[in-house]
Amino acid sequence: MSRRDETPDAARPLDETLIDTVRRTGASAGGVYLLDEAAQVLHLVVMSGVPVEVAWPWRRIPLSAPVPVGDAIRQDRLVWVGSQDELARSYPQAAASLPYRFALAAAPLQGRERPRGALLLLWPASHPADATRRERSHISSAARRVARVLDEVDVPPDLPDRPRLIPADAGDRPGGGHFLQAAVDYVERLPEGALALDLEGRITFLDAEAASLLGREAGRLLGTRPWQALPWLDRAAVEDHYRTAVISRDPVAFDALRPPDVPLRLQLYPDAGGISVRIARAPDPDGGRPGTGREPRPAGAPPPDVAQTGRLYQLVHLAAALTETVAVRDVVELVAHQIMPAFGADGLVLSAADAGRLRITGHHGYDQEVVDRLDGLPLDTDLTPAGRVLTSGVPSFFADPDEMVRDYPRASRISGKQAWAFLPLIVSGRPVGCCILSYDRPRAFSTDERAVLTSLAGLIAQALDRARLYDTARDLAHGLQQALLPRSVPALPGLETAARYLPASHGMDVGGDFYDVVRIDATTAAAVIGDVQGHNVAAAALMGQVRTAIHAIAGAPPDQVLARTDRVLTDLESDLLVSCLYVHIDLARREAVLSSAGHPPPLLYGPALPPGVVRLDPGPLLGIDPDAARPLTVLPLLPGTTLALYTDGLVETPGTDPERTAGDLAHLLAEHDGHPLDHLMDLLLHHARPTALYTDDIAMLLLRTVALPA
Repeated sequence: MSRRDETPDAARPLDETLIDTVRRTGASAGGVYLLDEAAQVLHLVVMSGVPVEVAWPWRRIPLSAPVPVGDAIRQDRLVWVGSQDELARSYPQAAASLPYRFALAAAPLQGRERPRGALLLLWPASHPADATRRERSHISSAARRVARVLDEVDVPPDLPDRPRLIPADAGDRPGGGHFLQAAVDYVERLPEGALALDLEGRITFLDAEAASLLGREAGRLLGTRPWQALPWLDRAAVEDHYRTAVISRDPVAFDALRPPDVPLRLQLYPDAGGISVRIARAPDPDGGRPGTGREPRPAGAPPPDVAQTGRLYQLVHLAAALTETVAVRDVVELVAHQIMPAFGADGLVLSAADAGRLRITGHHGYDQEVVDRLDGLPLDTDLTPAGRVLTSGVPSFFADPDEMVRDYPRASRISGKQAWAFLPLIVSGRPVGCCILSYDRPRAFSTDERAVLTSLAGLIAQALDRARLYDTARDLAHGLQQALLPRSVPALPGLETAARYLPASHGMDVGGDFYDVVRIDATTAAAVIGDVQGHNVAAAALMGQVRTAIHAIAGAPPDQVLARTDRVLTDLESDLLVSCLYVHIDLARREAVLSSAGHPPPLLYGPALPPGVVRLDPGPLLGIDPDAARPLTVLPLLPGTTLALYTDGLVETPGTDPERTAGDLAHLLAEHDGHPLDHLMDLLLHHARPTALYTDDIAMLLLRTVALPA
């Protein structure tokens, strides 16, 4: 039975559409990722044109990962990467584990009701670096066809652990027994060996000369991979040359020495159906070992020879991913979504050493009751091997419960797991934690797998230690920020208020954004918002001083408040500048008086007022000229008027027009007039920053006048 016959009926339309897409677009390979919405993970479910082993590190990808298919879905656009250089610039993590020349495209699969996944296509290195407009249109159309197939199948395709590999049809070729015999006779008459590999590296044909040169009977080679059947070809460089041919579709030539002293030249010629290999004796004019320095290695290829190149590339891929983790949560998610699947694990416990105890910082595949029981165990516990592993620095592997019970009889009863890998997390001789991978079934750990897991534990340790320092510094900075801001804004009869401060999504520096509402008397109040230049402790300290100064002199005319605050800033001899907007609210007179020191103008909407941005004549930033004039602006405040004050982080985004963004937000105020202010603030933030990734701090203050009961 062929692989096509083994394909589930529900999956055949998808497989056939992928093959048709690869053929129509001229791609050399393709794959379909489906989105697991619950886990926010992309699964590679079907592929064609490259072996599964090459794509193995990429079979599961977190939706948030910085890779082309992730960007295609998150940004709802076609992503084109035309060269290895462009891949290294835009996606360094991917480039580190795919050091080959090729072009790729990733397109989102938008279903009728929700995103379904992404289409990934690869082209040979010979493809131009830039895709034409027509080609991009073909790729987008192909993605829409795949999305329609996914919407139309009665049963959604499964999300398998191993993607299906479907062969690309080789097309119509001359056939007949006479033709085939003539082709074989032709090959046998040549003075060199001929060998054919499929795209997974298995030998599908070889002539007598090839078998003689390789020193092995043809029957013992057919169906095997050369680097597995011939020990002298079991070198990382050999499999790397094969991978280069498969992915880049470039001809590759290299030398190898068949023991004891037979130098061979192997030339690989790939296409969509497989790889043709020419084998001949290689000249050795210098008498040295063939294959050392004669053929240039592909850019980025791993330098040393090691066994199991697939494992090497997997380790490189995971190492590159770990370098991009920032917080402890990022480390936990990466281990759960990429390292666990890579080693077939069913459970994860990641713990950190803290004051002589193991504190669980993340887990996956365990009930909360089990986690609660394991959390906080002392390092000398006899309940699990975690403490001993951490203090000794020696990993422990248990293939089945019997091995565990001999030393730790209670461990298997707690979790119900059947095999474990306990990996100490050590940084410069200092224990920082323990990573436990567990399995629902007994599992033997090979020597190679133990070595890779032990190496990976060192990378996890570095990432976890760095992430803990980051989290500590970030929490300290944000705690300082929150301590300098008001805990709440006062309520006034006739005035509703709501405030929000959002730190930047990345980075640990404390910001200088601030806001305040000061109650002056029963019918008047002052609202202020500002932004101190910089993101550091000095900016935060100055922010606290400026806010205190404004709070002390609130109630004076707005221009005088800013002028006197500017003089305080001058006395402090700070080199930092401050933008500030001060609003004096008089509910009895139903008006607001504003004065600005270089701050973005507020948004306004109310009865008989079209939504828009308030036209202000701003004065200079605080810290430039304390004697500068501060123009005043008067606004009517009829009941039902909404005023939105904000810092520039809300509207200033790379690639957008801040004025246009502010205008759009003002119209959003009108569209949702009457909604609670907290809900309205959520709408404004989501519209301005739909991805919830803030490159700058954001402070917002919403004010709404309401009619007092008679």
